[in-house]
Amino acid sequence: MSEKSGSLSITSENIFPVIKKWLYSDHDIFYRELVSNACDAITKREKLGMMGETELPDDYKGKVTVEVDPEKKTIKITDNGIGMTEDEVDKYINQIAFSGATDFLEKYKDKGSDDQIIGHFGLGFYSAFMVADLVYIDSLSYQDGAKAVHWECDGGTDYTMKDGDKDTVGTTITLFLNDDCLEFANEYKAREVLDKYCSFMPTEIYLNKANAPEEYEEIDPADKKDTDKVVEEIHKEAEYEDKKKDDGTTEKVLKTPAKDKLKIVKRPVPINDIHPLWTKTPSECSEEEYKDFYRKVFMDYREPLFWIHLNMDYPFNLKGIIYFPKINSEYDSIEGTIKLYNNQVFVADNIKEVIPEYFMLLKGVIDCPDLPLNVSRSALQNDGFVTKIRDYISKKVADKLIGMEKTEKETYEKYWDDISPFIKYGCLKDEKFCDKMNDYILFKDINDKYVTLPELLEKDAASHKSEDEKAEGESEEKKDETEKKEEKSDEPVKEEDKTAIYYVTDVKQQGQYIDMFKANDMDAVILDRTIDTSFITQLEHRNQHYRFLRIDADISKALSEKTDPKELEDEQKTLEEIFKNELKKDDLTIKVEKLKTEDIAAVIGRDENMRRMNDMMKMYQMNGGDISDFSGPETLVLNVTHPLVKYLNDNKDSENAGLIAHQLYDLAELSNQPLAPAEMSEFVKRSNQIMELLTK
Repeated sequence: MSEKSGSLSITSENIFPVIKKWLYSDHDIFYRELVSNACDAITKREKLGMMGETELPDDYKGKVTVEVDPEKKTIKITDNGIGMTEDEVDKYINQIAFSGATDFLEKYKDKGSDDQIIGHFGLGFYSAFMVADLVYIDSLSYQDGAKAVHWECDGGTDYTMKDGDKDTVGTTITLFLNDDCLEFANEYKAREVLDKYCSFMPTEIYLNKANAPEEYEEIDPADKKDTDKVVEEIHKEAEYEDKKKDDGTTEKVLKTPAKDKLKIVKRPVPINDIHPLWTKTPSECSEEEYKDFYRKVFMDYREPLFWIHLNMDYPFNLKGIIYFPKINSEYDSIEGTIKLYNNQVFVADNIKEVIPEYFMLLKGVIDCPDLPLNVSRSALQNDGFVTKIRDYISKKVADKLIGMEKTEKETYEKYWDDISPFIKYGCLKDEKFCDKMNDYILFKDINDKYVTLPELLEKDAASHKSEDEKAEGESEEKKDETEKKEEKSDEPVKEEDKTAIYYVTDVKQQGQYIDMFKANDMDAVILDRTIDTSFITQLEHRNQHYRFLRIDADISKALSEKTDPKELEDEQKTLEEIFKNELKKDDLTIKVEKLKTEDIAAVIGRDENMRRMNDMMKMYQMNGGDISDFSGPETLVLNVTHPLVKYLNDNKDSENAGLIAHQLYDLAELSNQPLAPAEMSEFVKRSNQIMELLTK
């Protein structure tokens, strides 16, 4: 053909500078676009071969080669795909935004072609001009009698197209890099970018450095495949080593027998895996393969706890693997990594529209060809379809967890401490997820056993029933009346009618209360995560028939013996007077009770709602003062059966009464929370005074 010149047909005024500078957020993305175009060309040729539209060579194997030349400042991307004729170059290259992929799919939609072709917008090729001052296209179509075509453009709207000299079917794109982007012709930089974007593309991709010296390897003759690449035959002599005998002498022992080897040109190795694990069915994948894939993709050498293999064909096509990573602490690895792919082409990390916010702690890959991407393939367009995908992923995670709880309880319990933060966070953020998970959330009790919420309530109900059977109990009529009230869910439940679930926030700090509960065959659960305060508040809002109380919130009701109110009137009056006078705390309530254990002299209780508010303020760093500033009024419960309390009651005028009262209060405070620095100094000083009294 004669040389042809013209102007690119642009559908929008001044669009070309926009494409060059602002279409893609990262300049390195040109590698992804050009390589994926090359993969498309190969996919088209293979499909035409399967449909009988063309005859493929017997040894045909699709291949993309990336060749970097730092000396010439060029990058060549070559494929052996479908190639292009002059008319096709004019149609698909010179008319910006005319997608060859879309045209191909439309033409062969009735012949079994599917949508596994990557390109959709017809703009990817022009990403080359973000890094290149000049671009060549050399292409030869698969069609009989086709002539090679050469196209070039210097980044403006003018191009040149003429006969080319390419003699093999396929296309080569040559980029002459501008001075700001020479790093992309560096072999190591090129490998880094290709690993990022092209690690799982469906066609083998090879990276070469121009004029690099050939590398060699040695193989056994039986493994010989590429006979034309044999450089020489090598005979390796046997190797021996000295071995010491029992009598102290040594003898020669064969270490490696003599071998014949072939020295060959090193076989090229593709940089990508064309059959990534997520494209297979779960039954085809072993546990070790899942772990290897995790280590390779996320560079995390801690083993994942477990994983969920997503494989859906209807109503949308989605495949992937979601991993639950090992989290060393509550704040470790807060941001996970979800890699999004489109037909095995990397799109982005952590596109939040696809993954529910509460699963951002997880790591995984998702491949969904149906995702509505924008033209740069780097962000999602707003679409109700995205919501369906997000809901599907949330449901699959919930189903996996529920299945584990039902069929692999021991495994589920083993993982619970690691996965509980983001399950609880999911329950806070997503009502549907919470509805599914509500009965499968585990609580670890003070005996190191795991129970679900229904089991916990059932256990508590059985405990109360046992106590009622021992006591005189209420009449059958009253029981029926109570049950009828509970059935009326539209009426608010009174606080005193709610089932109390006790919990521990600090096993060491609240050890005294734990011991009391154990001694009285009572149970409590451990909720020591930052998220737990918000989580249990939400659970209470969802079910008004129970309430959570910290183990020290209402100790008198939980661990006091039933007594006649008038029985302790005198002790109440005497002890209240002593402690009020000595402690000078106007907001302190004094209660005298008979606790079920004689070992504890005094305990402090705080209003549950006020204490939770205090915890929330600390969590959001709203509290700039002492811990007690927002903790609300205190109740000091004195155990009238304890010797020290008895002593105070009987010796209210003793000169040591104030000393003992202060010490009992501080001891009770210490079992509730740490003392402020000044209070701690006074406590130590007072302890020394008490020990001095013992020596007199």
